[in-house]
Amino acid sequence: MRKSVILNIAVATIALASATFFYAQYQTSQHLISLHHQATETGLIANPSWQPPTTLPAPVLRYFNFTFPDKIPRAAVIKVEMSGEFRRPQQDTFSFTTARQTLTPATPAMVFEARTPVFSNIWALAYDAYLNGQMEMKAKILSALTIMEQPATPELDRISLRRWLLEAPLYPQALLPSRYVRWEAIDNNHARVIARYKGLTTSLIADIDAQGKLKSLRAENDGDLTTPYHGSGEYAARSDYRMINGMMIPHKFSIARHAKGTDYPFWHGEINDYQISYYP
Repeated sequence: MRKSVILNIAVATIALASATFFYAQYQTSQHLISLHHQATETGLIANPSWQPPTTLPAPVLRYFNFTFPDKIPRAAVIKVEMSGEFRRPQQDTFSFTTARQTLTPATPAMVFEARTPVFSNIWALAYDAYLNGQMEMKAKILSALTIMEQPATPELDRISLRRWLLEAPLYPQALLPSRYVRWEAIDNNHARVIARYKGLTTSLIADIDAQGKLKSLRAENDGDLTTPYHGSGEYAARSDYRMINGMMIPHKFSIARHAKGTDYPFWHGEINDYQISYYP
């Protein structure tokens, strides 16, 4: 009788733990869906303030002529799926990782979600959400157990704004002059792009080749390599440009931290799926 009671208690405990675990997974999934919805809604409501790319530095004009050979599509929301090799912060090894992003070119907003292994056969779901000028960053093992959570701070909000700018070759309307973005000349192959939003400012140096391809964007300051997150990284290289719905979009990427003259790549791969929603 005693063994039976103990067995029943053990079964009930396991069942409760399983139910709690799967409910946590469900909550995580629903939260991510909600964040994606918010990002999409932000993009659809925003009133684009894009200006024609006319009086801009020479390399920037080359980039827009290359990227938009006909007209500029009125893209409201971009959804991208990616795969490649990812290195976790303060680690040396890379692991196969899949990710997806929801991005808005008219207003700085984005949601990034990645699934990557952390131990043998154990994976984590990490996501960053940058909405209304504030960042949310979490990582959970098996979508349930939180292993990393960073509260929003002005510095992390600034890093998230830089990330929105660093990812902009995937939604090139974001690089058009607007109430949030402007350009400064440097030389025939480089220009500075500056984003300002919710009282914060960030900038990157664009490297644009003779054809008009934006080869890379680089931060002007070193990163802190001791943080438990990569944030935006300080450098992103783009290649393998392909035409999608009237836009030249890079399909391969390599993103890196940078400090003391050295790049430390942490995420490189390719675009697997690309979807566009338009303004009416």
